Amino acid sequence: MIIKQPKSSFNMSKFTAEQIADLNNKLKTPEEVLKWGLENLHPKLALASSFGAEDVVVIDMLMKINQKARIFTLDTGRLNQETYDVMDEIRKKYNTDIEITFPDAKEVIEMVHVNGMNLFYDSPGNRKLCCGIRKVHPLNKMLCTLDGWITGLRSDQTQNRGNAAKIEIDEQHGNMIKLNPIIDWTWDQTWDYIKANNIPYNKLHDKGFPSIGCEPCTRAVKPGEDLRAGRWWWEQDSERECGLHMDHKK
Repeated sequence: MIIKQPKSSFNMSKFTAEQIADLNNKLKTPEEVLKWGLENLHPKLALASSFGAEDVVVIDMLMKINQKARIFTLDTGRLNQETYDVMDEIRKKYNTDIEITFPDAKEVIEMVHVNGMNLFYDSPGNRKLCCGIRKVHPLNKMLCTLDGWITGLRSDQTQNRGNAAKIEIDEQHGNMIKLNPIIDWTWDQTWDYIKANNIPYNKLHDKGFPSIGCEPCTRAVKPGEDLRAGRWWWEQDSERECGLHMDHKK
């Protein structure tokens, strides 16, 4: 029997590691994972979307289950116009609200005043500082209001994500529930779904951008390069993550 907590008494601490493992064994499809999450956590469950290919797939699935499912995005102030375009296309297609979070203005002003507008090119430390202020801090502020969050992570995107499961207890964020419904999907599966369901997508994908972040930190990939090679391409030896998704347990 699938474990389900009554909405009125849901308590994240009641889900043990064994119960989560049982759910991961029983919930086979992304839609089953999302339905379980919505039945147990809505409205304190939301998808964190950057409107890449994976995220628009999850949005389509969510809207087909519950049109009141919540979606939020982190507007760093340095996004591509194409990203804003697809946000509007998604909003109109599904007649849904997109909750937009912004970095703290004082933090951004101080960071830029001390380090310059393009500080991220100077060192891995500066890049992580910028990601922290523009992305991680706003994410954490939003997650503090939720009991669970949804991602569009796929395990083959980075080594860091290879151990993620469909349903997790997110120890980095107060043991809240984290759903990764398409974690075991491939890049090809993602695009097959987009095409089959006529989902709006970021047009930068057509220009060689498989992974899209902030405009100054993302480039198109070259033939034969890894799908995430265009993210923070100037860095050689540092871990190419922004900090939104911490290391998973081995």
